[in-house]
Amino acid sequence: MKKLFICAFVALSMTSCAVTMPITATSNSVKEADKTGVSKATVLFGILPLGGDASVSAAAKNGNIDKIATVDLKTTNFLNILVTYETKVTGHK
Repeated sequence: MKKLFICAFVALSMTSCAVTMPITATSNSVKEADKTGVSKATVLFGILPLGGDASVSAAAKNGNIDKIATVDLKTTNFLNILVTYETKVTGHK
């Protein structure tokens, strides 16, 4: 029985979590949004950046977008050791 609890604890502790949520950005039309831009950043232990730029402006620049319609922020967390932030922007030129 003890081994079962240990195996269950190890299995649960090795899972990761991903959450995607919309962010209110502008009042520009979603119907005209024909371009998508993505930017990513990774952080180790919540304080040590490993690189990347997950800002809205970086995502808009990567998608060649001037007028932003929607912004989605996705956070992937692996035991608070490795956290990845991904910003997805839709809009048009």
